[in-house]
Amino acid sequence: MLKISDLHASIDGTEILKGLNLTIGTGEVHAIMGPNGSGKSTLTRVLSGDPRYEVTSGSVELDGVDLLEKSAEDRARAGLFLSYQYPVSVPGVSNIQFLKAAVNARRAALGEGPLDALQLLERAREGLKTVNLDASFLQRGVNEGFSGGEKKRNELLQMLLLQPHLCLLDEADSGLDIDALKVVGDVVNNMRAPDRSFLLITHYRRLLDHIPPDHVHILSAGKIIASGGIELAEELERNGYRGIAA
Repeated sequence: MLKISDLHASIDGTEILKGLNLTIGTGEVHAIMGPNGSGKSTLTRVLSGDPRYEVTSGSVELDGVDLLEKSAEDRARAGLFLSYQYPVSVPGVSNIQFLKAAVNARRAALGEGPLDALQLLERAREGLKTVNLDASFLQRGVNEGFSGGEKKRNELLQMLLLQPHLCLLDEADSGLDIDALKVVGDVVNNMRAPDRSFLLITHYRRLLDHIPPDHVHILSAGKIIASGGIELAEELERNGYRGIAA
């Protein structure tokens, strides 16, 4: 599904990604771990089309199509979803308005008709139950006044309704208690499908205890320096990043 080859990217003239290679097959769950400043969040921002980041060389293909040639909007329409490490607030735009615009844009890209107000509301309410948010959140501004955990749950709600093709979750577990972490695990595991893949960015094995990955990668200084299974995350817990040889 996703093929990244020798990717170099920078921000404000500072190179962050320095020849990153990664291939994610259809239906797979990959986890990337790494120390602070290694380029984990930069990778998700580059893939999603954040204009602040400049790709200086390398290539990224999504389903065989050049992803880097697409705008951020077209990447989203193609089914790429990013759950932010620090979700931002959008004052003046209610959750239900946001979901209506996003879901119907995605459906239009798939050649499907828009959901009417009742259909959207029914799906949103079901999603709210799944992520343990009250129905009142639909009328509130996007992430406005939400706690950190509520913001993360709200991103899960968006993912549930959008049904993306490739899901990028940037530290979806940060700042969550054990109950909220279980919600993240349940949502991702229930969405796993032969035509959907996930890339999880995390510091801790605890997320991977809830979401068993197919592959684990270690990112350091802008490159993947090691790949393996869950045993790689276990080794990190025992020895730290110093125990992983570049």
